[in-house]
Amino acid sequence: MNSSLVFCIFCFTTLCLKICLADPDNLRDACPTDPTGKDTIFINGLPCKNPATIAASDFKTSKLRNAGDTDNFFRSSMNLVTAFDFPGLNTLGLSVARTDIDVDGIMIPHSHPRASEILFVFKGVVLAGFIDTNSKLFQKVLKAGDVFVFPKGLLHFSFNSGFDSAILFSVLSSQNPGVVSISDAMFEPDFNVINKLVRKFISASADNHIPNVTFQSFNNP
Repeated sequence: MNSSLVFCIFCFTTLCLKICLADPDNLRDACPTDPTGKDTIFINGLPCKNPATIAASDFKTSKLRNAGDTDNFFRSSMNLVTAFDFPGLNTLGLSVARTDIDVDGIMIPHSHPRASEILFVFKGVVLAGFIDTNSKLFQKVLKAGDVFVFPKGLLHFSFNSGFDSAILFSVLSSQNPGVVSISDAMFEPDFNVINKLVRKFISASADNHIPNVTFQSFNNP
């Protein structure tokens, strides 16, 4: 076969493959969710509003303004806001979240199967990290103003290692990132397993010279 023809076929195949694998681009400037849509159709996303009814309010949310309820065993709360609650996010491939962690609190290891996460520390001091598929731990002590990245699908965690409550904000790379938590994977909360996990975090904290590692609330469920 002519070498030029082989080269052309190769280039054409490569181009087609790139087109097939590329993320679809938006066909409109914006596509806020239409919460009143009643058509029985199933799409990979949410129905769009009529462009004539789009308003500035579609692109604003106050759902991350207030602290979450941390009166629980883990002394933490995460409020994940997706396109279901924030219309302006629809088709943009984004979600936002707020995490509140009391002193001695922990955001139990979890993953987002469809999204990477950028974590921003608004207040407090936390130890944040993730575990890769080779069981290698990556963790850093973060203070107000610091940013940390959790790769897509990997187990990650954060716990309050300071002397004041911590507030974290996140941006996730999917409008429906999903949440898989190790606590949800248990049929019943196994406090012995959780306490062992916390003690491992305490050991890691000591290695990183974090000042507050009492965790008294976990030792007295």
